[in-house]
Amino acid sequence: MTDQSERAVGSAESGRPGAEPELRGIDLARRALEEARAAAKASGKSVGQGRASPRRLRTGARRRTGWSGARPDDRDPQLLFSLAGAIAKNRGWSGKVAEGMVFGRWAVVVGEDIASHATPVALANGVLSIAAESTAWATQLRMLQKQILAKINAAVGHGVVTSLKITGPAAPSWRKGERHIKGRGPRDTYG
Repeated sequence: MTDQSERAVGSAESGRPGAEPELRGIDLARRALEEARAAAKASGKSVGQGRASPRRLRTGARRRTGWSGARPDDRDPQLLFSLAGAIAKNRGWSGKVAEGMVFGRWAVVVGEDIASHATPVALANGVLSIAAESTAWATQLRMLQKQILAKINAAVGHGVVTSLKITGPAAPSWRKGERHIKGRGPRDTYG
């Protein structure tokens, strides 16, 4: 046995009138709580003084505990869109979310007619690469480049897309195998 346990057992067995019985379980917890309260009172703090102040509403009034009531409150259910936007803003993801909106909402941003004939391919350093389905559509999109860029900036924000790179379809390659003859190749147009 250790010295402390021997003293506790010895004092309890001695039957002295001033000796305290050994505390266990709930009595020990109550005793510890009383001592903590006494120590806090001695240091000048009252119980509950160290807690954070209640949150304030947008109007500056203190929030009551319990039910939120009839007025709007920050505890009320929120729209998923607004919560996701707040999370993206707090974590610095706004730029990536805006880039994703260009690809995810392409038909809404530029219109169904243009979206059915052109698709966004890549977005790097503010340059959006667009692949048109034909050379005629590539030419048409190049002429409408300023209007398309204005629509994109209005939908996702300024600075996300600064310029467009519009390409037509790639012509098939006639080069087959390792050996070939230099020259202009066939004169047919594609696209």
